[in-house]
Amino acid sequence: MIYCVEDDDDIRELMLYTLRTAGFEAKGFADGESFWEVVIQQQAELILLDIMLPREDGLHLLARLRSDSRTRAIPVIMATAKGTEFDKVKGLDMGADDYLVKPFGMMEMVSRIKAVLRRTKEQPRPNRVRFGELTLEPQRYTVYYQQEQISLTLKEFELLSLLMLHPDRVFTRQELLDKVWGTQFFGETRTVDVHIGTLRTKLGSCGDYIKTVRGVGYRMEEQDD
Repeated sequence: MIYCVEDDDDIRELMLYTLRTAGFEAKGFADGESFWEVVIQQQAELILLDIMLPREDGLHLLARLRSDSRTRAIPVIMATAKGTEFDKVKGLDMGADDYLVKPFGMMEMVSRIKAVLRRTKEQPRPNRVRFGELTLEPQRYTVYYQQEQISLTLKEFELLSLLMLHPDRVFTRQELLDKVWGTQFFGETRTVDVHIGTLRTKLGSCGDYIKTVRGVGYRMEEQDD
């Protein structure tokens, strides 16, 4: 089931028609309130979420989705107006999986949906991963140092998950950018360095597990005794 949150009736009906023609089940909502009442009861496979909505905007709804354990893992594609670069970047940093810039073509929409669904369904995440003194619970989006939970942003958590799930593998900065922010994100690889820096700080002594491979990227490696 694909949920479309779009306040323009004509656009929403066209999106729903296209999705159903492409073989998806789809349901539309004109505002965040009606959408939220349904999504917490019946989860979607993916959500198409317009930023410009009456009363509660799309970014606020995205924050609610990512902070609620019932909806945290649902893939979200944001719809942004042309020229709103700040909203696009903010949405991706808050945990959106991709974005569409209005006006967008219906076939582009279907293509982006299929790409996000492929990416998010590639491998089921394990319930728990241990690395040194860190314990990661990917399905609950939590990480612990010994018994103490560490508070991370969604992007920091996704970076750490990727590194912990593939210990000793070297990821280039571009790979990390593509896998965590999505291939449609055109920011600089410096974004990765900044997030790695804040992640190391929050992990304290365990931040040393994240090794810099000069001129390449990063890998997860336990400290030598």
